[in-house]
Amino acid sequence: MDTLFTHIENARRDENAPLAARMRPTTLEGFVGQDQAAGPGSWLRRAIEHDTLSSVILYGPAGTGKTTLARIVANTTHAEFVEVSAVTGTVKDLRREIEAARSRLLSQGRRTILFVDEIHRFNRGQQDALLHAVEDRTVVLIGATTENPYFEVNSALISRSRVVELRPLDDESLRELLRRAVADERGLAGAFSLSPEAENEIVTLAGGDGRAALTSLELASQMVDEKDDGSPATIEREHVLEANPRRGLSYDKSGDMHYDIISAFIKSMRGSDPDAALYWLARMLDAGEDPKFIARRIMICASEDIGNADPQALLVAHAAFRATEVIGMPECRINLAQAATYLALAPKSNVAEAGIDAALEEVRRGPRREVPNHLRDRHRPGSDEYGPYLYPHNYPTGWVDQRYLPDGLERGCFYRPSGRGWEAWREEAIGRDRAEAGEA
Repeated sequence: MDTLFTHIENARRDENAPLAARMRPTTLEGFVGQDQAAGPGSWLRRAIEHDTLSSVILYGPAGTGKTTLARIVANTTHAEFVEVSAVTGTVKDLRREIEAARSRLLSQGRRTILFVDEIHRFNRGQQDALLHAVEDRTVVLIGATTENPYFEVNSALISRSRVVELRPLDDESLRELLRRAVADERGLAGAFSLSPEAENEIVTLAGGDGRAALTSLELASQMVDEKDDGSPATIEREHVLEANPRRGLSYDKSGDMHYDIISAFIKSMRGSDPDAALYWLARMLDAGEDPKFIARRIMICASEDIGNADPQALLVAHAAFRATEVIGMPECRINLAQAATYLALAPKSNVAEAGIDAALEEVRRGPRREVPNHLRDRHRPGSDEYGPYLYPHNYPTGWVDQRYLPDGLERGCFYRPSGRGWEAWREEAIGRDRAEAGEA
C-alpha cells in the first residue's frame, strides 16, 4: 500500500538506478524492437492489450526485453502481478504464492500473473510445483529465460505455455534506445549529445543487447566534462572506448550460443569460406571456449566433409589437436587457424560419412548376409571346399575381378566417389588398372 512517503522513496530509488533501469518503458508503445514477437498484430501484443494473457515463456539473449515485457504486463493488467526469484525462491515460496492466487481467485474473482525471471534456474521439483496451478489457470505464468526452454524447462510446463522467442536488437532499435536516453528526462535529460562515431561504437559494442548499449552510454557520459555554460557536452568515440576498454560479445559455453557458433564454424569450413571460418574461430577463442573442443570438431570435419578428397586434411587436423594439447592458448590459436583454413580450402567429399551410414542402415535393417565362401577364414577343417581366393598381389595391376560383397549387394551400393581431389584421381587410376587387367 502506498504511503505519504512512497512517491519520495520511488523518486530516490529511480535517481540512483542505472540508466537502463530508468529508461525501461512502461507501455507497449515505448517498447523498442521485437516486432516479430510483440509488434502490432502479434499474439503477445494482442494478449497484453486485451488483458487476456495465458502462460508464456519469454526466451532470448540478455538485453532483448524479456523483463521489460513482464513489467509492461504488470503496468497494464487488471490481474494481481507477483514475482518469485528463481535464484532464491523455494518450493515453499511457490506454494505460498499459488495458495494466495487460489484464494484471490475464489474470493475476488481476480486472476494472478506470476513472473519468474531466469526460470531455467528452478530445479525440476520447483518447476513441477507450478504444473497444476498453470494447468488449471490458478496462475498465469510468465517465465523468462536466456536458455533454450525446450532443453532447460520441464516439457510438461512447456506444453502448458506458449514459447515466444526474442532476438538480439537490430542496429536501428539500439540507436532509437540511445537517442531516447540522451534526450529523456529519465535519462541524460539533454545534458549530453552523442556524436555519430560514438553512437556507432556503442551499437557495435552492444551486439544486440539493449541493456549493454544503455550501460555503455551511461559509462561514456561519466568520462565527459560538462560545460560551464550549460550547453550539452558531446560524448565522443574515445569516451566510449575509455569506458569500455574491451568488447565482450555474448557467448554461453553451455547454451545455445555455444552450439550456434560451433555450427557456423563447421559450416563455414564445409562451405569453403576461410574468412568465415576464422571469424567464428575468433569468436569462440575470444569468449574462452575450450580450444580442445574446437580441435575435436576440426578433426570430425576433416573426415566428414573432406575425407579422401584430401586425405592430408585429417593429418593436419590431428596435428592441430596435438599442438593444442601440448601448447595451449594463446599460441595454439595459430595451429587451429592453420587447420581451419586448410579444411576450408581443401576439396570436399562426404563419401566416407554417407558410405558408412548407408552400410550401417543396411546392416541394421537388411537381411542377414553370409560371408562369401572364398573370403572365409581358412584355419578350420573343410576350408578346402570354400573355393579359390584370388590374391590381388599375384596380378600385374594389384587387382583382380573378384566378389567381396555378400549376395544381394552390388558394387557402388555404399561408396560413390565425389569426383573431386584425390578421390577423383584414384577413381581414374582404378579404371585404368581394371581396363589393363581386362575389365573396362
